[in-house]
Amino acid sequence: MCKKMKGNRKIMGKFFDFGIRKILSCAVCAGVILTGCGKVEQVSHTDEIPDLEVSQYIDSSEEDVDVSETEGTEDSDEETTETGKSKKRSGHDATGTATESVTTNVTTTATGTADLSRATRKTTDLGEIPVITPPSGEGRVVENPNKPVKTTQAQAQQTSTVTTTAAFVATDVQVETETEPTETTRTVPENPTPQELLDYMTIEEKICQMFIVTPEQVSGYQDNYAGEETKNGIDSYPVGGIIYSSKHFNDWGQTMQMLENTQNYAKERCGAGIFTAVDEEGGTIARVADTLGTASFEDMSVYGELNDADTAYNIGSVIGTDLKNLGFNVDFAPVADIAINENNELGGRIFSSDPEVVANMANNVAMGLQSAGVCATMKHFPGLGAEDGNTHEDSAVYINRTLEQLRAEEFVPFKRGIDSGVDFIMVGHQIVSGIGDGLPADLSYTAVTGILRNELGFNGIIVTDSHQMNTICGVYGSGDSAVMAVQAGVDIILMPDNMPSAVEGLCNAVKSGQISESRIDDSVYRILNQKYELGLL
Repeated sequence: MCKKMKGNRKIMGKFFDFGIRKILSCAVCAGVILTGCGKVEQVSHTDEIPDLEVSQYIDSSEEDVDVSETEGTEDSDEETTETGKSKKRSGHDATGTATESVTTNVTTTATGTADLSRATRKTTDLGEIPVITPPSGEGRVVENPNKPVKTTQAQAQQTSTVTTTAAFVATDVQVETETEPTETTRTVPENPTPQELLDYMTIEEKICQMFIVTPEQVSGYQDNYAGEETKNGIDSYPVGGIIYSSKHFNDWGQTMQMLENTQNYAKERCGAGIFTAVDEEGGTIARVADTLGTASFEDMSVYGELNDADTAYNIGSVIGTDLKNLGFNVDFAPVADIAINENNELGGRIFSSDPEVVANMANNVAMGLQSAGVCATMKHFPGLGAEDGNTHEDSAVYINRTLEQLRAEEFVPFKRGIDSGVDFIMVGHQIVSGIGDGLPADLSYTAVTGILRNELGFNGIIVTDSHQMNTICGVYGSGDSAVMAVQAGVDIILMPDNMPSAVEGLCNAVKSGQISESRIDDSVYRILNQKYELGLL
């Protein structure tokens, strides 16, 4: 009986093997037939990247250098909200090719689709960086090509009409007013001067200009196409700027459209365009290069060993040109800290332990960025290189440095940048013993106004480091930290932990007399003047 069963199994196995072979054979034949029946045509779409005006400092004899190429895939068109829900976006599935011949004789190429995920990163070799000699002298490197022509008084009186409400409208907070809100018609000045726009704005609108926030804080979720939700968010909170990170970039075309849409919404809302900001230092911190395949570089410590001004200037110029072509106008770079403590959180992002080397390299990177029409930001005043902690995670970071030590080392790069005309300086959250008040630097009047403004003579825009770091949000409420920063002399609060609470805190502080409206006007005029220089008014 057992032998008979074994025989049957052998026979069945042969039939099974034969059946499998027949099925596979049929499948192969069917594939060949289907392949010969026709081909699927690929639809392509080309986005043109605008040309950048030629700089007077470009050496046209240099050969073009191919510094960037990107290719990849994006799996899904669903985006996750802050509450974990998915929001379906309209399809952006056309392929795109964008090529830009950068006027610094560097050719930047981006090829991809809206299906692109993350680009393959290519590090620019040191020898490939084109030589552009920085001009001598103080002040801005070049006249900003986007600076608008000043209008006459008669031209300034030509206005466009916009309907708003007398009371400030917000999605999560309503600022109390003496009277019931009534709808009125206001006219936004066309091509206004900074002062004209300042006079036009309500106190609530002025306060909103003093914030740079994330796209999610504006739209309520990750809106990579800056659609209706972003428009509504800007209508409610006409913030001064938005900071973007890697997750907001799919490809060149999407990024350019997102930034253009956002600019249009801001100008329609209150007559002022918006700061479009990103952290693009090169090396470890390269949000755009890591995703879109723009020019990338080694950590700045590598170039610090060379201490070459031309190299530093060209790093800034190349990064700035890429950012400008995409639609960015503010870069939170370069790092101007000194590597005093080897355990500091910045590591290779710092150029050197020598103050003169850092001053030379950071200043020239900043001037290279600004030569391309992108505001540079030296950070993290009064200096973070002597720390042994982490401002992102710790509740407090203490640095034991006397004021004399700070003047001899940490302040040197910042002073060099100030003398050259750097647009922004970022103040960190470190508590420094030599400052003497026991406060995080960006909440300290002594650090911000006493030293940075008065002693070092900085008249540009002072921005805080992110207020979502634990040294701030883990200790202070969003409203309190915003009020303290403005009282200290800060112009812009970066990424408050709770934007509605921060805005409400400042509005209530002005209403109660804790902060004067003239103090708000000082910062907002500085902000609007910088936007005027960028052609955003």
